[in-house]
Amino acid sequence: MTATAKPTGELTLRTLAMPADANAAGDIFGGWVMAQMDLASGIRAAERARGRVVTAAVKEMAFELPVKIGDTLNIYTEITRVGRSSITLMVEAWAQRARHRMIEKVTAGTFIMVALDEDGRPVPVPAEE
Repeated sequence: MTATAKPTGELTLRTLAMPADANAAGDIFGGWVMAQMDLASGIRAAERARGRVVTAAVKEMAFELPVKIGDTLNIYTEITRVGRSSITLMVEAWAQRARHRMIEKVTAGTFIMVALDEDGRPVPVPAEE
């Protein structure tokens, strides 16, 4: 782990970056990283909403470092706001470099999820227990 920075939030998803997820230079596609962040957001928001959620928006996302083949991608989520039917999460992606203990922040973004009923209509997020 780097001495200067640490992940914020709860470790929600870990996955391995594979050759099929990379371009010819060996860098993992940004869209793949973003998809992993979206999966983690969905997991965390669905737990909080105790039901179905969908991605409504992604804001303020910039890639700081590349992810390489063989890196373990660690996605951390923190719920920053709960509205009537929406859940806003700060999501960070950190790469644990292959064969190293070092972990580096790759990107972060704000994801807004919306709780839905069985018919796909927004529903209130239940109060925390």
